[in-house]
Amino acid sequence: MFFFLPQYTVWNFLPKNLFEQFRRIANFYFLIIFLVQVIVDTPTSPVTSGLPLFFVITVTAIKQGYEDWLRHKADNEVNKYPVTVLEQGERTRKDSEKIKVGDVVEVEEDETFPCDLILLQSSRDDGTCYVTTASLDGESNHKTHYTVSDTEKDLETLNATIECEQPQPDLYNMWASCLSLGPENLLLKGATLKNTQRIYGVALYTGMETKMALNYQGKSQKRSAVEKSINAFLLVYLCILVSKALVCTILKYVWQSRPGQDEPWYNEKTQRDKETNLYLKMFTDFLSFMVLFNFIIPVSMYVTVEMQKFLGSFFITWDKDFFDPEIKEGALVNTSDLNEELGQVEYVFTDKTGTLTQNNMEFIECCIDGFQYKYRDASSELDGFCVADGPVNKVQEKAGREELFLRALCLCHTVQVKEPTEQGPVDGLMDQVDAGVPHPPQEQRGFIASSPDEVALVKGAMRYGFTFLGLESRNMKILNRNNDVEMYELLHVLTFDPVRRRMSVIVRSNSGDTLLFCKGADSSIFPRVRQEEVERIRMHVERNATEGYRTLCVAYKYLSAEEFAQADAGLMEARLALQNREEKLLAVYNQVETDMSLIGATAVEDRLQEEAAETMEALQGAGIKVWVLTGDKMETAKSTCYACRLFQRSTELLELTVRTLEDGGRKREERLHELLLEYHKKAVQDAPPTWSSETQDYGFIIDGATLSMVLNSSSESNSSRYKSLFLQICQNCTSVLCCRMAPLQKAQIVKMVKNSKGNPITLSIGDGANDVSMILEAHVGIGIKGKEGRQAVRNSDYAIPKLKHLKKLLLAHGHLYYVRIAHLVQYFFYKNLCFILPQFLYQFFCGYSQQPLYDAAYLTMYNICFTSMPILAYSLLEQHICIEVLLDNAALYREIAKNGMLRWRPFLYWTLLGVFHGLLFFFGVRYLFSNPALQDNGQVFGNWSYGTIVFTILVFTVTLKLALDTRHWTWINHFVIWGSLLFYVFFSFFWGGIIWPFLKQQRLYFVFANMLSSVSAWLVIILLILLSLLPEILLVVFRKPRGPNSRQVELRHSHTPLWISVSPCLSDRVKRNTI
Repeated sequence: MFFFLPQYTVWNFLPKNLFEQFRRIANFYFLIIFLVQVIVDTPTSPVTSGLPLFFVITVTAIKQGYEDWLRHKADNEVNKYPVTVLEQGERTRKDSEKIKVGDVVEVEEDETFPCDLILLQSSRDDGTCYVTTASLDGESNHKTHYTVSDTEKDLETLNATIECEQPQPDLYNMWASCLSLGPENLLLKGATLKNTQRIYGVALYTGMETKMALNYQGKSQKRSAVEKSINAFLLVYLCILVSKALVCTILKYVWQSRPGQDEPWYNEKTQRDKETNLYLKMFTDFLSFMVLFNFIIPVSMYVTVEMQKFLGSFFITWDKDFFDPEIKEGALVNTSDLNEELGQVEYVFTDKTGTLTQNNMEFIECCIDGFQYKYRDASSELDGFCVADGPVNKVQEKAGREELFLRALCLCHTVQVKEPTEQGPVDGLMDQVDAGVPHPPQEQRGFIASSPDEVALVKGAMRYGFTFLGLESRNMKILNRNNDVEMYELLHVLTFDPVRRRMSVIVRSNSGDTLLFCKGADSSIFPRVRQEEVERIRMHVERNATEGYRTLCVAYKYLSAEEFAQADAGLMEARLALQNREEKLLAVYNQVETDMSLIGATAVEDRLQEEAAETMEALQGAGIKVWVLTGDKMETAKSTCYACRLFQRSTELLELTVRTLEDGGRKREERLHELLLEYHKKAVQDAPPTWSSETQDYGFIIDGATLSMVLNSSSESNSSRYKSLFLQICQNCTSVLCCRMAPLQKAQIVKMVKNSKGNPITLSIGDGANDVSMILEAHVGIGIKGKEGRQAVRNSDYAIPKLKHLKKLLLAHGHLYYVRIAHLVQYFFYKNLCFILPQFLYQFFCGYSQQPLYDAAYLTMYNICFTSMPILAYSLLEQHICIEVLLDNAALYREIAKNGMLRWRPFLYWTLLGVFHGLLFFFGVRYLFSNPALQDNGQVFGNWSYGTIVFTILVFTVTLKLALDTRHWTWINHFVIWGSLLFYVFFSFFWGGIIWPFLKQQRLYFVFANMLSSVSAWLVIILLILLSLLPEILLVVFRKPRGPNSRQVELRHSHTPLWISVSPCLSDRVKRNTI
């Protein structure tokens, strides 16, 4: 058994990584240029292209290799986990990756199953075991599984054959012959053993064939939208480059066609030149011009971008606001390539259990016959009851109904009792009972149930004096207020299902009475009770639901001997049916659960994660649509959506579930088509325009079974149409809830939205292994360091301790990262255009001879040394808006949505700015050179002086341009900006002041020093720098002041978001290590 998640192995790292890197246009282009320089005689050395390319490839490979090594390390923790296997009658320990199909594996309490097992033996007397599947489907409740019947108890002599279906991803179904196996006998990899000391199981599926692995979405290389924009811009600049080379090549041969120009007396052709084919020489010249102008393609930008992403990711890790004192951990960055994507998210797909909620249910209050009861203290009147409405004497008269209600809570469930052990409770459901209960021996009693709200109801009954003692030999024991033990024989359990939305038990008391107790959703119970009783309860149920509590109604019914005999026979017959068993059981359930008497209702709170509602509200305010994808029941998930403010009371819910498909009385597919058309008309066709004040908010609810029908219709044309209608409806809803989702279905939902029109940026967040597929499928995957293992964290791009941290991660970090890298990209194209345009113009004045304007040292070091550090510091430290302002005004996030700063309009502005500056540099210096005598001694400047003056103006202008764009100054910014300029001056003196023995030609010997000796040169340098920056300077001077305080006041009084650029708050300067 081997479970493998990383992207690379030792053998495929080099070819696969090189393939990924050369998919980048700039890398591939510079590889071609390097080969051309090696093969063809070009005006520049191959080192000028090869060295930067080698540096880029090496740095990127090291970074990506390190990140993948961390994934390998995390995988080894899983694959090397020691397990106990029975081999030839002996217990041996081996790594989990070495388990083979057919091995008998021993698993102890609180251990995770290492593969899919068939349960053969349990330490429990009844042959059952309890497991939690929180890491698979998000449910942390306990599920009961059964040993295979009629098997040898002695596993050493067991010899059997299992014939089963091929591995498939469905978590809830399983078929096998010979032993009549079903899903109740299958223990899934990733589930955890609970309340059972030990089990033995035979390995059925291992490694990548387990159901959890089949629900795993393969990891692919994620590329950000910024990188795609870079590639698009590079294509434009590549076209500019080809055009320049083509124009110069054509003009060269036009110029040489003139008499005397092709072979002047001072440059006679060699015999080889005369014999060279004309078209071959033209092609060679074209390649030479391509090499000469190739620096317009900023390959060094990739190095800077990689460094910016890698170093910038540490600011997320170092952010103290992300530190959680409970787990003593902060944020984690697994993939730094996607920092800027955090600022472009349009859809958030979130898990529910452990992500939105703590999955910690608490009994809040109950209502009996229209009277509300809240628990205050056991010493208060009526054994802990506090009457919130209605007179006390009225309640006392109804003491019998109260006790009946509490008995219903104690009997109508599937809760198991776990007696206290020396080690104490072992999981979240083993909570201590409130100290107010007047039964000290029961205070440490623990409960295990298939649903956490069942435990909350049983504990609620304990608060009021009725304690469930457990189930022994089909007898349920209750300790009442008088400390008397009551016995009830459990006759039948009518299990819960999402269609009925209720569950019932049939019990017989000591007095011989047969009772049916039923609890369920109000919409399921109200039609089955006396209508005069409904109105007394309805008001309380609706109020509790409005407050975000989960409500259940409780009813009962006395069964006569004839009624019970009829129900008993019907249930036995349905359970033995080989065909249509579920339909027959449902019919009997519906027949028995009629004409009941309504007793009351309960309110249970499913506690949300800290600041969950505020976080969801902020995301919606930022224009992000939130979808909840959960494996939990619809009622539970719906309550959570209301509590998180994803659904408001004014929100009209459009439900597309199995229950609504069966309401019409027609075939499911016909009903599905009808409902999709109806919802599409309501939410899309009839929707008022966005600017209208009369808009209606819609919420959409769908379950896993219905989603399968939408995605996998019998007809391909219908499936495509269903998908289109479904997507359009969902995209016009404020929030979407998808319940009873298998892990693979979560990934399918994310993929469908990701590939929809406009290719919106998606983010998935979850905390369990069941969320891994959607985390990997989304553009950005975030894992929460929760209680359901670390599978989600290991496979995520980013990991945070709590959901509340998502707000700052997107609205602050994401916003700033995107703005920084967008400026970095545009700035690189701008400064390289400024760099190469004078080189292109120079060809018109040197006979298209491919003469370089700049020295080779300047060509090599321009992007590597002279201009790289200031933009790197800017892209790491810039804060154009206060972090507090970004968090308080989520609408600012919309201003950069849809890659707003890397669209064609801002790209055209930066390109035109580069053209303007390039023209000004070249022709401004040419105007200076119209006077040949620029020195006091009458000596004239040469072509290298000309190029050096242009280069000096270029370096100072692009650096000072960045200084003018900087809003957040730190000592680092000052150091790199002024330090880069000083380094250029120092290098120019140093490079031209020494005779270097390894150089064949020393073109700049004392050129820089002589240049600065001319007052005219000084004048033109200062004048051209000021003229270039004059528009920026005027913009800064005459722009309306927008300091931190004025901006915050403006935002408080303004309802329309504005794109702004302001200086940061003083607090940000103090706390600049936060971001």
